[in-house]
This record gives sequence, structure tokens and C-alpha cells, in this order.
Amino acid sequence: MAEIVLNVEVRERTGTGGARAARRDGKVPGILYGGDKQPVPIAVRANEFRKALYTGKLLGHLVKLKHNGEVQSVIAKDVQMHPVTDEPWHFDAYRVDEKQEIKISVPVRFENQDEAPGIKRGGTLNVVRHEVELSCPADRIPEVLVFDLKGAEIGDTIRISAIELPKGVTATVDRDFVIATVTGAAAAADEGEAAEGEAAEAAEE
Repeated sequence: MAEIVLNVEVRERTGTGGARAARRDGKVPGILYGGDKQPVPIAVRANEFRKALYTGKLLGHLVKLKHNGEVQSVIAKDVQMHPVTDEPWHFDAYRVDEKQEIKISVPVRFENQDEAPGIKRGGTLNVVRHEVELSCPADRIPEVLVFDLKGAEIGDTIRISAIELPKGVTATVDRDFVIATVTGAAAAADEGEAAEGEAAEAAEE
């Protein structure tokens, strides 16, 4: 994954007024926090921030913030979008060390659904967890967890053990939990109830 570097400025004004001033100046306001330092109000040029955001590799990944020649490794934790324009409105960045162990949720992607025999015969992919919380070094965050559905049959249960995790990366839940199932029409109701149970457990975790 290509490294994302954002050139940031420290905002002199804080609060709503400071954020509005940054936006008027063509910037996206944010907050840098975490570690043993105080939160710092920052801002990034809107065009630069949009470019990084639309790569799909900004949120939830290791990013470098550059200011006055100094570089800080961070995790982009949250990006708020304007409800009308859908433009980035505010962001949160969390200070980390590159080797620091962190917990972070990573999306799950299912490939080759149209080549799954069970789905070809009318089966349905029921996704229980659209993302999985992982424990990993900050510089080894997977972009996505991928499961290949080629060969999946009706009745198959896809568990976390079926997904190969990168070295040094583990799921935070210490059991072989269900990610998804492939069900037929007759079993859909029963499987749906089972999926709801798994989803409820995931929410509690």
C-alpha cells in the first residue's frame, strides 16, 4: 500500500469558530490526539485531504502527518462528512508508534460470488460480520480481509479460521466465530435466526 502523507497546519483557534475559519480558508479541520500529549487542533488543505480520502486507504490505516519538517504516525479514526454536500467536514487522528499494537476493525470482502456453486443453485450469502476487529502492529493493518467464495456450497459456514491473516495479526475474539453462511431457500429462516444470534454476539463483543 502506498504511504499517505498529509501536510498539516496547527490551528490557532479552537472550537466551532476555529473549524469554520479553517473551512472558509479551504481546509478540513481536525483533531490530533492520543499518546502522552495534549490534543492539538489541526487542518489539511481540502483538495489534499479529498485526494487521500478517495483512495479508500485513509480511514483506519496508518498515515503520516507532516508539519514543519516533523513527521507523526497516526491512525485516521473518523471522518465526518457534510450531510448535504458530502464533502469532508472534520477528522480525528490518533497518535501511534508504527510498531505499537492496536485494535482496529477491518472490513471483510467476499470474492467470486458468481462462481460459487451453492449460490448458482439459488443459495444466498448471509453475511454475519461485515468487519472484524483485529489486534495488530500499526504498520501491518490489513486493508481488507478477503474470502474467496469459489467452490462454496449451500450449507457452508465461513468462519474466521478460513481467512488467512497476515503474520502478527490476530482477531480480538478468542474463538472461531462465524463470518458468513451460504444457505438455501428452505434453510434461510433457520440460518437467518442463527445469523442474528451471531450478530448479537458480535455487537456485545
